[in-house]
Amino acid sequence: MTRPAGAETEQPALHDDLVRHLQHLQVERRLAERTRVMYAQAFERLHRFADAAAVPLREVQPHHVRRWAGQLHAQGLAPGSIAIQLSAWRGFYRWLGRDGLVAQNPVAGVRAPRAAKPLPKALSVDQAVALADFDEDTEARQDSAALAARDQCMTELLYGCGLRVSELVALDAQPGPQAVGWIDVADGTAHVLGKGQKRRSVPVGGPALRALQDWLSLRVQMSRGGAEAALFLSNRGTRITTGQVRSRLKLRAMKAGLPTHVHPHMLRHSFASHLLQSSGDLRAVQELLGHANITTTQVYTRLDFQHLAKAYDAAHPRARRKD
Repeated sequence: MTRPAGAETEQPALHDDLVRHLQHLQVERRLAERTRVMYAQAFERLHRFADAAAVPLREVQPHHVRRWAGQLHAQGLAPGSIAIQLSAWRGFYRWLGRDGLVAQNPVAGVRAPRAAKPLPKALSVDQAVALADFDEDTEARQDSAALAARDQCMTELLYGCGLRVSELVALDAQPGPQAVGWIDVADGTAHVLGKGQKRRSVPVGGPALRALQDWLSLRVQMSRGGAEAALFLSNRGTRITTGQVRSRLKLRAMKAGLPTHVHPHMLRHSFASHLLQSSGDLRAVQELLGHANITTTQVYTRLDFQHLAKAYDAAHPRARRKD
């Protein structure tokens, strides 16, 4: 059975150039054993590839290196690991070049494949609703009624409107010439200034409007008699910061018993994912999130497919069960 070039086989005798370079690295950099092994493995792979292609190491060309990097990727090596191999090879040819042994560095313009972006983390519908509906028992509550109402309203707007945390804290209590963002209660619309100084309007649902009215009725208790324009106030009566919102949301999630760390952007992801699951309208989700390019929004189709795949695995009689 023939093994692919670059695959792990019996350790071959390294080419003299590679042996000398490895010795040079050990002397010059005083490599730790783990690092020395990493370089040795990278050079073994390079040696195997060159042997399989019947090309002398000093005559390797960029197209060879690109093909070998592709083969490593096809063999399942992670992009980060491929980048390490290429870095070792690049250093080897740079070293040869200093001695005039190669005319060019064939690895100079070769980059590892990009690592796939991880899916954004979103809460399940039940978790998001539990977080939004959470109401601590009055007797156990350590926060004031005003603080509890503020946190409830912020949670509803983050999940119910898909606002960025920066858009949330920028909201003013009233519209005006200096207002960056505000909520029109009568119209049920939030007007915000998003990335790239782009304005957008998003609908505010019934639960969020009720939470807003509750907060507005108690906001004066936290204003400390000041004239702060911000809709959401800190304990000092000043505009709340993004860091304070994150801290309050994390605490709320813990009290609600959610089994995961919750941050404001997770609620934005949850808003988008749940809306797409229900409507299937990617363009509408793009508009509501304020994405300039729909490719940014398309990541939520992967989340939606993940949700559908889980539902299929759980319910369909022909689903492949993992034992």
